[in-house]
Amino acid sequence: MKLIATTIASILIAVPALAGDKTPNVNISHGLTLLENLKYPPDFRHFDYVNPNAPKGGVLRRYSIGTFDSFNPYIIKGNPTGAVGMVFQTLMDTPMDEVSAGYGQIAESVEVANDLSYTTFNLRKSARFHDGTAITADDVIWTFRALKKDGRPFYRFYYKNIARAVKLGEHKVKFEFTGPPNRELPHITGQLPVLSKKWWSERDFSKTLLEPPMGSGPYRIVKFEAGRYVKLERLKDWWGENLPVNLGRNNFDHIRIDYYRDQTVALEAFKSGRYDLRSENTSLTWATGYDFPARRDGYVKLDEVQHARPTGMQAFVFNTRKPIFKDLELRRAIAYAFDFEWSNKNLFFGQYARTKSFFSNSELAATNLPSKEELVFLKPWRDKIPAQVFTQIYDPPASDGSGNIRRNLRMALRILKGAGYKIKENKAISPRTGAAVKFEILLVSPAFERIATPFVKNLSRLGIEANIRTVDQSQYINRVRSFDFDMIVSTFGQSESPGNEQRDYWSSAAAERAGGRNVIGIKDPAIDSLIENVVNAKNRKSLIHATRALDRVLLWSHFVVPQWHVRKDRIAYWNRFGIPKHPKYGPDTMSWWIDPAMDAALKNRGKKR
Repeated sequence: MKLIATTIASILIAVPALAGDKTPNVNISHGLTLLENLKYPPDFRHFDYVNPNAPKGGVLRRYSIGTFDSFNPYIIKGNPTGAVGMVFQTLMDTPMDEVSAGYGQIAESVEVANDLSYTTFNLRKSARFHDGTAITADDVIWTFRALKKDGRPFYRFYYKNIARAVKLGEHKVKFEFTGPPNRELPHITGQLPVLSKKWWSERDFSKTLLEPPMGSGPYRIVKFEAGRYVKLERLKDWWGENLPVNLGRNNFDHIRIDYYRDQTVALEAFKSGRYDLRSENTSLTWATGYDFPARRDGYVKLDEVQHARPTGMQAFVFNTRKPIFKDLELRRAIAYAFDFEWSNKNLFFGQYARTKSFFSNSELAATNLPSKEELVFLKPWRDKIPAQVFTQIYDPPASDGSGNIRRNLRMALRILKGAGYKIKENKAISPRTGAAVKFEILLVSPAFERIATPFVKNLSRLGIEANIRTVDQSQYINRVRSFDFDMIVSTFGQSESPGNEQRDYWSSAAAERAGGRNVIGIKDPAIDSLIENVVNAKNRKSLIHATRALDRVLLWSHFVVPQWHVRKDRIAYWNRFGIPKHPKYGPDTMSWWIDPAMDAALKNRGKKR
């Protein structure tokens, strides 16, 4: 994820066993946490970072890149819109200042067995779908089964150890778990979105949908044009408006999301005032792209917001299903051709830090030699994992930033020659196939070509031919889903409390499942074992050691060429908003509101000239 026989009793309130329940000890609470204690007490009124008196009204205009042809985000088919995230609700909700916790949303309270064999959710009797029908245990159970049967492959991995959902009453549902005690399974079930069984009984859940879906969230879709825009309307009498997890949030009467072909077009639309807010992910654009009159006059604001989120791994990713990339030494050598320091200086304006861990910006990263606790996990696989795991701290190849990386390229050539590669007519010849080493870097964003091009040039000096191919979003998605690529740029997001999702990222079982997140194609029993140590960690300390052990094996296996991360969010917005203090883990724009005075000043700015 994104608690635990040894810790759960300390963070939940103990109550007598339910009548007829065979488990003698059950804990009940208004929330769950994967750390030590819940921040918010049972009687909390609202999250600390919101303004509970924020005015309601106005329109928030947002944007997205690409297209959409479905309102069903839970299946592998189609290109779903992100707008439905405001339409559907989950059993519990996670605040932006406590991302390893969950508090009651559709569920009013949660019960967890001390032995972690099950968890039970007590649903709010006031919870309603948009048609006014009550949300019941039948809806929860139907959703769970539908996701596991027809949902994205991710759900089958994520819900692997949730054996079944059992109805205990009209507003009470129990999830039974299998396997060793798993500290995150209560959280996983709390993240379950709840869909209307009645509404979906007349539709095929396994197919794409371009009909506004029946949800239970604060917004509903009222207008759209496939691939162009979606407009949502806030429900004036929404059942959840005054819950502690929602108070001070969802303040806009309407939200409109417009779709643009690429970021260049989208930026120009922002400058002309077509939408209100954008998160900037490109360093060049952040440094040079916002010099326009409205920004200079103060009508557009740029903020850099520090955050404490684990930044995970962004990287050039090898597809090890391809025969060329089954060779670890080739993958290792290729990493020496990426000159991060030069790119950071000349392309990124020095804004980034080099990523050196799959769990960067967190205590889970393997930054020292293995501890004795880690060695317990690693030693059984000593002959099956890279020897450097035990003797060296991983550090990606570095340069002085001058652009002269001859030292790195000499090292790469030594690695290639040591692995049996020959250089003939300026081409690296594989000892396995006798053919020249050649591959394609598949991109979806033209903006990334400027980063990939110097990498390709350096590879050519090693006799390796790499070609860049940029395709449209639909083709890119389909090729990645079917693993039809040599190398891509991808990210592996992480949380403070990793768990079941690691199976989807790295496990052998996920390697050939189309649409899964194991884009690398890892099939390694040692890594499978290390994943299970993470999933089955009994407490926080054990989780840290297990995650660091997994991290260092992934790193020394050279499955990726690590890129970079930034520990702040870069946001640009038209100055019409009231903004509360930013929470620990980044801006929560749904807690913003339209400030009438600033909005009026913005609308009248043309009259002042």
